[in-house]
Amino acid sequence: MAAPPKEPLVITDKAEMREWSRSARRQGRTIALVPTMGFLHEGHLSLVREARRRADAVVVSVYVNPGQFAPSEDLSTYPSDFEGDLGKLRAVPGGVDVVFRPQNLYDYGQREVGGSGVESDNGSVSCLEEKGMGHEAWVRVERLEKGMCGKSRPVFFRGVATVVTKLFNIVEPDVSVFGKKDYQQWRIIRRLVRDLDFSIQVIGSEVMRDHDGLALSSRNVHLSPEEREKALSISRSLSRAKSAAEKGQVNCQNLKDSVIQAIQEAGGKIDYAEIVDQESLEAVEEIRSPVVFCVAAWFGKVRLIDNIEINV
Repeated sequence: MAAPPKEPLVITDKAEMREWSRSARRQGRTIALVPTMGFLHEGHLSLVREARRRADAVVVSVYVNPGQFAPSEDLSTYPSDFEGDLGKLRAVPGGVDVVFRPQNLYDYGQREVGGSGVESDNGSVSCLEEKGMGHEAWVRVERLEKGMCGKSRPVFFRGVATVVTKLFNIVEPDVSVFGKKDYQQWRIIRRLVRDLDFSIQVIGSEVMRDHDGLALSSRNVHLSPEEREKALSISRSLSRAKSAAEKGQVNCQNLKDSVIQAIQEAGGKIDYAEIVDQESLEAVEEIRSPVVFCVAAWFGKVRLIDNIEINV
């Protein structure tokens, strides 16, 4: 007879979350953290299953972080379905022990200070600073954050690195699992953990795709059927580029041109298409060592990212 679904404990308070983790540690249990912004799909659930394999207890955080959104971005329209998320987590084999759902990780028990806050290096501010929450400490991974998504979203990785650091300090996990669809983010978190001596193993889980190859994303829900069909040009052109590289086409400009052309012909607007070293994320001109081909493109009002590793 199958075991009944495991009901996760929902914790909203930072101190309670920290005490739960420390109690689990006193019992000799290891903890895996899967940070999410909710509206879970099969890609998230694959991270949870990986976490289940890696530790005795699994914590899934659900928090839409205002510190990584600029005021012009889609914070207010980011999709949410917490009850649906709980249902999906109950169905994961082995279940989830805790869902950490803080209301505001930047509430320090003081009044809002007003104003636009402290600007980032290029003059940009996040939604958090625009609201004048009084938060001043930021975590930066200075070189890895500069290219690709960091160019068009200048507050993004500063916000991600900061909120992940906060989650690490609250949950105190042994393991944390991230999806490699957000490749630059995964590398930034690995570097953050290395440089700041967190005793946490950061696992990168492979890109999960729908049956037709589209990389799973919570933002896919905003695509019209026509836009979704056109967006397949991203994964298909990346696959063709990988195949060409494996057959000896190592000139990166030629490979990038082919992907850009395919996406533009499908009606997409390119944000970037870069072939970079897998570790340093520095652009390369010819493929002589393991690289990753990263793309961001707009279809309608939806910005999609995808990538493919090329190991030749």
